[in-house]
Amino acid sequence: MSITSRLPLRRRGLAAAGTAAVLALALAACGSPKDSSGSSMPGMDHSSMPSASASSPSTDPMPGMDHGSMATGDGLAAGKDGYQLTSTVGELPAGKAGDYRFTIKGPDGKPVTGFAEDQTKRMHFYAIRSDLTGFQHVHPTMAGDGTWTANLSALEPGSWRMFASFVPDSGAGKGKDFVLSRTVTVPGDAKNTPLPAAASSTEVDGYTVTVKGEPMAGMAHPMTVSISKDGKPVTDLQPYLDTYAHLTAFHEGDQAFAHLHPETKVSGDHGGPDLSFHAMLPKAGNWRMFLQFQTDGKLHTAALTLRVS
Repeated sequence: MSITSRLPLRRRGLAAAGTAAVLALALAACGSPKDSSGSSMPGMDHSSMPSASASSPSTDPMPGMDHGSMATGDGLAAGKDGYQLTSTVGELPAGKAGDYRFTIKGPDGKPVTGFAEDQTKRMHFYAIRSDLTGFQHVHPTMAGDGTWTANLSALEPGSWRMFASFVPDSGAGKGKDFVLSRTVTVPGDAKNTPLPAAASSTEVDGYTVTVKGEPMAGMAHPMTVSISKDGKPVTDLQPYLDTYAHLTAFHEGDQAFAHLHPETKVSGDHGGPDLSFHAMLPKAGNWRMFLQFQTDGKLHTAALTLRVS
């Protein structure tokens, strides 16, 4: 499965950087995903996300990693280059859908209200539980004062990290990809789910996703992901967020964030079966990959664990 970091034209040069290792990609099942082992991913929901919290995340940025092509940072900080993700929410109730409200403040301390579209959206919002379950990906709405509201589905007890991915369309950060995050606590009896073992394929909603390659930290290289169903190649992938597949990854232990997406050009409702990616994961260890693709108007989310040397 070929993985590519999001490659906006403005950052094509950066994406050509690493040429060494082949990265094995992975995908996650939407709703009730399964690994090749057949174990389901509890709490995973791509249609909604837990809310971002007011607690402050770790601040050790990972140079060279970008939300789009290769973002500058791993998304674990609430602030970068004068931009801040702020929220008064530090705790959310368990088992209930809810709204998470947050604001992006610029270097001048004022709420940012101008954002450029990135993959057809002005804001991408992700929530992931500390054990890398409960994945949600939503697109919040913004009020005139710059307050964003992310509609989230019910959250399981535990610690969650909320990521806001955006591109300012004016000011000091104009045209630059940002990924900022905060954490939120969901009270209750938190039971962690062991991370499924690394695998080269996974199944979701009757589809089989297969990845080839050998991952290596800090190296970017083309990869190929193949999607099949009932043993036959899938060729009816529909455009989703201006691509045929949307891919995010989270690092085991610290939840470091990476956003990758296919290089395959969208041409009608006939994508697949092979998708070309250009991937770059900066840290060694286990990464949980979530791949979202659409067929017949339905969004599927496949999850897979990738071991990076």
